[in-house]
Amino acid sequence: MTQSIDSLFWQLLKGAFVLYLLIIGAVYFFQRKLQYFPDPRPVSLPQEQNFSGLKNVTLVTKDKVSILGWYWPGSIPVTIVVFHGNGGHRGHRLNWIQRFHEHGYGIFILDYRGYGGSKGTPTENGLYQDSQTALNWLQSQTDNHLVYLGESLGSSVAVEMAIRFPPKAVIIQSGFPSAVEVAKKHYPFLPVGLLMKDTYLTRHKISGLTCPTLHIHGELDTVVPVKLGLSLYDSAPEPKRWLLIPQAKHNDVAQVGADKYFKSIGMFLERFVLKGFDQCND
Repeated sequence: MTQSIDSLFWQLLKGAFVLYLLIIGAVYFFQRKLQYFPDPRPVSLPQEQNFSGLKNVTLVTKDKVSILGWYWPGSIPVTIVVFHGNGGHRGHRLNWIQRFHEHGYGIFILDYRGYGGSKGTPTENGLYQDSQTALNWLQSQTDNHLVYLGESLGSSVAVEMAIRFPPKAVIIQSGFPSAVEVAKKHYPFLPVGLLMKDTYLTRHKISGLTCPTLHIHGELDTVVPVKLGLSLYDSAPEPKRWLLIPQAKHNDVAQVGADKYFKSIGMFLERFVLKGFDQCND
């Protein structure tokens, strides 16, 4: 009797181990489906009068991928380059960028490959190629001060671009030190550090920035907990600022923060961009 129980136990253990390996294999092969949630549908240019001046932009990357975006010149010499998060497309950010434009800022927002009518499928290196192509184009269009605003996954893209093409400032919204650390929170039972292809190791890059950073995070963020946002903030060089939005989650920071959110960004840009800030003299 004892021998049969032992045999059953080892069979169950073996079955559980095989199931675990199958789960690991599935996660490895389908991991980008778990990391990127693009809305691939083309985005129409809004026709309302209050979006006058908003223009479609079509670009082609070095690896021959056609990508789309919007460019919206503003009334003051600052253009905010928005690197959005891992879900949706630029049309879902329309009201957000409109608020910035109402404050006078120029706006450029890109849909990475696979998002919003852009061709291809998203990967970490692909997003970097797309963003580099966009910045090359934008720098040929305007002499404005460029400020990078990275939303969630886009914060990692913004930091990478800030290393390659230093801006006047970087705004990191709902940022994280690495995609691996976020994945560990959501999949603690998996060896995600060994499995992940697109790791977005932002903590290791941010110390190389030469511009001011503003870090914004929702107090109730469960996708990227505040602890991870603070970890990235702690790794950033001075000058830097931290803005916690009470009651905000991961995707509603601007809405919940409302006037405080836009006023804080405005004060940050006024101090560090528009007033000719010199980091060496801060």
